[in-house]
Amino acid sequence: MNPLVIALIAICESVGIGLIGAAVLRVLRRHSVEVSLVAVVVITVCALNASTFTIVLVGQTDQLPASTNLAANLVSGLVSIGIGLLLGRSVVRGSRQLTDAARAFGQNQRFQLADDPPTAELAELARELRVTSAKLAESRNREQAVEASRRQLVAWISHDLRSPLARLRAMTESLEDGVADDVPGYYRKIRGDADRLTGMVDDLFELSQLQAGTLRLTLREVALDDLLSDVVAGLDVLADQRSIRLRPNRVEPVTAAVDDRTMTRVFNNLLMNAMQYGPANTTVSIDVLVEHGWAMVWISDECGGIPPENLSSVFDVGWRGGQRAPGAERGGGLGLSIAQGVVRAHGGNVSVRNVPGGCRFEVRLPLHAG
Repeated sequence: MNPLVIALIAICESVGIGLIGAAVLRVLRRHSVEVSLVAVVVITVCALNASTFTIVLVGQTDQLPASTNLAANLVSGLVSIGIGLLLGRSVVRGSRQLTDAARAFGQNQRFQLADDPPTAELAELARELRVTSAKLAESRNREQAVEASRRQLVAWISHDLRSPLARLRAMTESLEDGVADDVPGYYRKIRGDADRLTGMVDDLFELSQLQAGTLRLTLREVALDDLLSDVVAGLDVLADQRSIRLRPNRVEPVTAAVDDRTMTRVFNNLLMNAMQYGPANTTVSIDVLVEHGWAMVWISDECGGIPPENLSSVFDVGWRGGQRAPGAERGGGLGLSIAQGVVRAHGGNVSVRNVPGGCRFEVRLPLHAG
């Protein structure tokens, strides 16, 4: 038989086994890299042995010279080694693609891998990188939202500071020039603007403590129904001025471990918010009860409800609602955010939902400390 024909047969056998090996490697892509490398070695050895076996059989039949057998074996060996290198390259190529994807991830903060990795270890690493990429993207979006909220807050605070400062300047200049026609009235207005500015500074300071986690709470057993009764008593005059009724609805004797100073601030902020957005001649109802092992305080108003798309933003720093009641002061948009931060510092939560005719803020507090 022609030596070229023998070599061609050996090459075809090696290539055929190589193709079978490629299919086997694709089946084994979900297994470990050790299994894939062992498969590459076994396939290479099988391709070489198959070619050698064919050449030996033909050589025994046709009495081929030793040089011809050696040349045919050399050709089949080279082909088998080439097949082994190609199969091994397919395994290594996955790691190189993963390396390139990881390098691109470090540059543009997005992980993209075109093909599935060829081994289980690389597939697991790719999954972890995808998860990390998603978390980083979420973190970036959250950071951008916080930055936008911060800028909006600074703009609103600057605007809110400008008005009382301008009034203070104008009134003090009038008093200095002796042209003020109602000096006691000017003093009252100056005192009112000073109190308003002090309140805004206090809000910013408390918000910074909440965000830094440095707010110190002194917990003790407090009767929430009595605490709310005191808060309502302090707001009765303001409620009468705005023709709003503060009415207890379902008030049970509930005791919880809270810091009475900060929780007074929470309930005051929530009731003030209800009066700011409630129309005249409406009712703000208050419920205090125990539900599922938690102390619950519900404050419901008749503001007409909050647009559903805004419900998730109510407690964001700087968020302000829509139409306020006539005569309501425009705050810095910090009251609800402070209320949420204080309640969470107590291990509880505050949420809001729409109810018929308005909305209801629900404060949930643990009954006992710890």
